[in-house]
Amino acid sequence: MTDPSDLLYLIEHQVWARLDDDGLATMGITALGVRLSGEIYMCRPKGVGMVIEQGRSMGVVELAKSIVSVKAPLSGEVVEVNTLLRDQPERVHQDPYGAGWLLRIRPSALDTERALLVTGPSVPEAMAAHARLFRIED
Repeated sequence: MTDPSDLLYLIEHQVWARLDDDGLATMGITALGVRLSGEIYMCRPKGVGMVIEQGRSMGVVELAKSIVSVKAPLSGEVVEVNTLLRDQPERVHQDPYGAGWLLRIRPSALDTERALLVTGPSVPEAMAAHARLFRIED
């Protein structure tokens, strides 16, 4: 699994955030998170205008036998949701760091929350350690 090192990761919840040039952050589930979850049959991110908090729900996904809350890597107001996931939830599996993004937010506590996220050269080892917890090999 390859995880882009320029993203910000909340490793314990296997979610990511990308800081975009327009000041917003795009967020989604990591490739490892998708692998741990299994096939996603439905994806329902929080709606535009809702305020989310780091480590709290930014939406839910329906798996084969459960519905799971997806935790937010950053706090902020939702400004856009990936409406393609309504009809094509498989995009989360096919392209978790591209077309499978869940939502975009206007970050509200980036300076504080950024310190709790993993980025850069620390990403591969942090992901490998998390994968070992679940006995998953690359």
